[in-house]
Amino acid sequence: MSDLRPAAPYDALLLLSFGGPEGPDDVVPFLANVTRGRGIPEERLKEVGKHYFLFGGVSPINAQNRALLDALRKDFTEHGLDLPVYWGNRNWAPYLTDTLREMTAAGHRRIAVLATSAYASYSGCRQYRENLAESLAALEAEGLTVPRVDKLRHYFNHPGFVRPMVDGVLASLADLPQEQRAGAHLAFTTHSIPLSAADTSGPVDQHGDGGAYVAEHLDVARLIVEAVREETGVTYPWRLVYQSRSGAPHIPWLEPDICDHLETLHAEGVPAVVMAPIGFVSDHMEVLYDLDTEATAKAAELGLPVRRSATVGADPRFAAAVRELVLERAATEQGRAAQRCALGALGPSHDLCPVGCCPARTPRPAAAGADSPYA
Repeated sequence: MSDLRPAAPYDALLLLSFGGPEGPDDVVPFLANVTRGRGIPEERLKEVGKHYFLFGGVSPINAQNRALLDALRKDFTEHGLDLPVYWGNRNWAPYLTDTLREMTAAGHRRIAVLATSAYASYSGCRQYRENLAESLAALEAEGLTVPRVDKLRHYFNHPGFVRPMVDGVLASLADLPQEQRAGAHLAFTTHSIPLSAADTSGPVDQHGDGGAYVAEHLDVARLIVEAVREETGVTYPWRLVYQSRSGAPHIPWLEPDICDHLETLHAEGVPAVVMAPIGFVSDHMEVLYDLDTEATAKAAELGLPVRRSATVGADPRFAAAVRELVLERAATEQGRAAQRCALGALGPSHDLCPVGCCPARTPRPAAAGADSPYA
């Protein structure tokens, strides 16, 4: 290849996220975007939005994405990677379609995409790919030249994602009094999803009980437990638990819920718990409310000491990991051997989502996969 730029063929990086309201007037329109097509009345959306109203109608996710953008740009500059970084959201400004239109107008034709979701699942991967396809179709309808977008692989087991979480758990344990720390339990939390979505997460050969979604989280939890043991000499008891369920009560979702788990641990006489939200990239609303507010209140009611460890956020090690993921994918696209960093038993994830990976209930076109209409 004559182009010696290390990131070639990529000429830009897109940070693709969920989005969130930035004031009280944004809450209901934001939730209407999230639930579009489900026919949920405005009064119900106001009820659902009570978590946001408790915090002035502001989700922390957008500010955290801005911090991550700054960290990425700083890391790229310091390492001589001349790659502009853009940001687009699924459900709130800056909207994905608007950002892709801006990138297209700037002449970008091959875009690497980092989604702020580290694991395989419909909502954490394929739905973002569907959003990309929908936005590309909108640009195509406007007569614009549609860029090619390539979603970077899942990074749940990349050292730059795992190690900051290890340090967060160690800091939380250290914050406990010694007499509580010795018998503490670790509760690794992630977003609950319907069992049907979990069982069909990941490539077809990984479908089954919990699918790739549960397997990936369990692998990360084991990595953290082992790293904590190496640092402290203690193998802390642990369990993967779930939070933020939002579905109809008759539909089975992943369990146990974090609050139910806290009740169980209290009944067993556990002296303290560290809640580690390994399923989330940053301290957004579902961490701020479901753990820092609701679960912490449940623990206080029980008289059970808890600490909540930090998410990765804009940690420089995560920014460096993103750079490595870009360069790794670029090397692959150039036909060169790529060093694919991954910890644990599962190894590095696939670059291209295969057909049948994290299927939707209602099939829709999805970009950046083997079944993409935009090659």
